[in-house]
Amino acid sequence: MENFKSLAEKYKVIFFDAYGVIKNYKGLIPGIEKTFAWLKEQNKAYYVITNDASRSPELLAEAFHKGGLHAITADRIISSGMLAKEFLDLKVKKGLIAYLGTEESAHYIEHPGLDTLPLQQMNENNINDITALVLLDDEGFDWMEGLNKAVNLLRRRPIPAIIANPDGAYPMSKKEVSIAIGGLAYMVEKITGKKFIRFGKPDSQIFMFAWEYIVQHHQGLTKKDILMVGDTLHTDILGGNKFGLDTALVLTGNLLPEDYESRIFSSGIIPTFICESAII
Repeated sequence: MENFKSLAEKYKVIFFDAYGVIKNYKGLIPGIEKTFAWLKEQNKAYYVITNDASRSPELLAEAFHKGGLHAITADRIISSGMLAKEFLDLKVKKGLIAYLGTEESAHYIEHPGLDTLPLQQMNENNINDITALVLLDDEGFDWMEGLNKAVNLLRRRPIPAIIANPDGAYPMSKKEVSIAIGGLAYMVEKITGKKFIRFGKPDSQIFMFAWEYIVQHHQGLTKKDILMVGDTLHTDILGGNKFGLDTALVLTGNLLPEDYESRIFSSGIIPTFICESAII
């Protein structure tokens, strides 16, 4: 069990997961603001690497600010939604993009040449104009109607299907979880036999995206200068390990202190370090 401050002193850049590391179902994890104050004092770079595609980086940062954490600004947030947006820019240059999620999450798929359509508004008059389906968030639509329309759209149209948040579930309390949009995507895949294009941790693409982003601002970095801090073995730790980063598992989110050893043993996903929290 490592002391987080002693650990952070060894690195130039810290990547943080958001949920379970900086905040939880109650709000900000008590004391986390001290960590970011110390990072700023030490002139260390930090970024939030998140699978949350429910809102734009600006709105995600605003949520931190409302909780009293002003050190996290939009330019320090790298979301899986940004990768979905890049894919659409490069591969789907025109047409109608149908999506499941909130109106705020549609920020990631709005750009010149593409029109957006909440999937619940799909009908016989516009179905043939849809050129891609994107699953962004588990809120903003009726699940039964939305999933039925997603299934039937993919049965009828040979279009790319994208999931911007691959998380299957997220914690609602210490003992309960809720199904996330990634879990709904698995259901649609099983029924249709079609595979979604996934963005976000543990896929290395989000780490490559983050790497290309930060080297523009921090010259001379190597991967050994970066620490990935997360609470989930199968996303944060596995993704960081695959990209060649040192990883620190914290016990303020998905894993309880009494469970982490057995989970590591059974999964084979081994963090470089383990800390009680990311609080300094």
